[in-house]
Amino acid sequence: MEEWTAALAATDLAQYLRHGRWSYAAVNALHILGIGLLVGAVAALDLRLLGAWRAIPLVHLSRPLVPVAGAGLALAMATGLALFAVRAPDYAAMPLFAAKLALIAAGTLSAIGHHLRNGRLLDRASPAALRLAGATSLLCWAGALSLGRLLAFSGD
Repeated sequence: MEEWTAALAATDLAQYLRHGRWSYAAVNALHILGIGLLVGAVAALDLRLLGAWRAIPLVHLSRPLVPVAGAGLALAMATGLALFAVRAPDYAAMPLFAAKLALIAAGTLSAIGHHLRNGRLLDRASPAALRLAGATSLLCWAGALSLGRLLAFSGD
């Protein structure tokens, strides 16, 4: 793992982000945009799954929010990998980073599983399955977001 992270940190992309005047800031801003799209869409959908806004049919919220969350996740993952490359050995050694990745994986796999079982718009799910999906998702994404922010205050 150490060899892989050292090699990643030595790539041209990592060097460019590490030494470019605006490059790191631009990628970081795109990462924050991706997180905002992901967590904003997920939080609204999860609250509906947990019982908020029952007067609004689930399909009316899930139709726009599921693709927004997916786009946010894709953007956050792509930019997150680029940001990771800048300090790959340091981040890989942090337990907080491993926990963050575990929560991202759990949130992603949980969402994929619920959508595969219950339809892209979750229209075939029971109320109990919807509550489970909403609670799991909120915990995973709020936890990943929190750990990501804590990373800025840990280490050196």
